[in-house]
Amino acid sequence: MKAPLTRIACATAALIVSGYAVTALCGPRGVPGLLQKREQIAVLEQRNEELTKDIERARGRIQRLSSDPVEQERIIKERLKLVHPDEKVYMLAEPARK
Repeated sequence: MKAPLTRIACATAALIVSGYAVTALCGPRGVPGLLQKREQIAVLEQRNEELTKDIERARGRIQRLSSDPVEQERIIKERLKLVHPDEKVYMLAEPARK
């Protein structure tokens, strides 16, 4: 009498554990969630590489500006529209577009 009851209890427990495992793996925190997280990680790693390249370009530009006074002057003239007191600046009007 004890053996069949033990078998039924073990089978029921195995079914419950199996059902929970299937539910947990198929839910939003299971396999689909894992795949989504991996995709997000790949996207963020790609963005991180792009930002690293941008930082290196900016460092190179800063290095060029700090070591080259001619480049500094060119940037100052372009962005800030500043000139030396003895320089003359000619402003050319763009032709009117129709």
